[in-house]
Amino acid sequence: MVSSRISDRQHVSGDQTAVSRLFLLELSSDRVISLNPDGSDRTVIVTECRYPDGIAVDVTAGHIYWTNMGHPAADDGSIERADLDGQNRRTIVPEGGTFTPKQLQLEKTSRKLYWCDREGMRLMRANLDGSDIETLVDTGQGDPRPGPDAEKWCVGVAIDVDGDRVYWTQKGPDNAGKGRLLRAGIEIPAGQTAGNRTDIELLYDGLPEPIDLELDLENRMMYWTDRGDPPRGNTVNRAPMNSAVRDRPDPEIIFTHLMEGIGIALDRKGGRMFITDFGGNVFSAKLDGSDPKVLLVAQGNLTGIAYGDIS
Repeated sequence: MVSSRISDRQHVSGDQTAVSRLFLLELSSDRVISLNPDGSDRTVIVTECRYPDGIAVDVTAGHIYWTNMGHPAADDGSIERADLDGQNRRTIVPEGGTFTPKQLQLEKTSRKLYWCDREGMRLMRANLDGSDIETLVDTGQGDPRPGPDAEKWCVGVAIDVDGDRVYWTQKGPDNAGKGRLLRAGIEIPAGQTAGNRTDIELLYDGLPEPIDLELDLENRMMYWTDRGDPPRGNTVNRAPMNSAVRDRPDPEIIFTHLMEGIGIALDRKGGRMFITDFGGNVFSAKLDGSDPKVLLVAQGNLTGIAYGDIS
């Protein structure tokens, strides 16, 4: 069960106290973990996942959602849901509904789940019950799945509803410097398809190996982890969302020395971020990268992480 102990950050509204929790995925043991934002009260809440990678929290409904990559060649990826304490587990997108689902985001306005499908070479979404699965971007453009070309592999995803844009990363081959960050309209333009839509905008290319992605919409900043080799890889990067093409600055590296950076979650109200890496470490820092803290070390292979104020 999720502990009722107050974490390192709390706020009171009326008679209710909101308790902050982190939820992260331990790929090496196929588990979902809950903990306080200071790294304490680490609790296993779900076991026997199938290579979990992306996780999202729906605080209002009291649910967590996560993706199971499965085995890429088998086309058996899936998405599951459980209560915040791990109870009432159920499958939302069945095995084979997606190839290898990676980062997962819950868009609160439309009540939709968005995720990237790596070997499926797609950006996808569905209703919270798993119905109405759609492909919004198809980077394969007719290539057979699973896609062998890592330049077309979609990994991280984030949504800007007010700006009517969806953002995603394409990691490229390992340490090849061919990673990209792109965006497009949330809806496919009329008369076009996921494979031939013409509104895709390339924001950055030549990145080492970009992975998970988050947006600070109030301050119009993009944040992402990079799994590639140092000095530009194994980092957290940020860049403005709205800069013009000619004036677009190079990404700012704000956190370094990760051991294959994977997950990132923003506490926007608290002005901080949380990061996981494949080396099993969990970190926190302010949104500019200052005040870095090591929360946990050697926790197996960690992938996605999500933050929520749990009332």
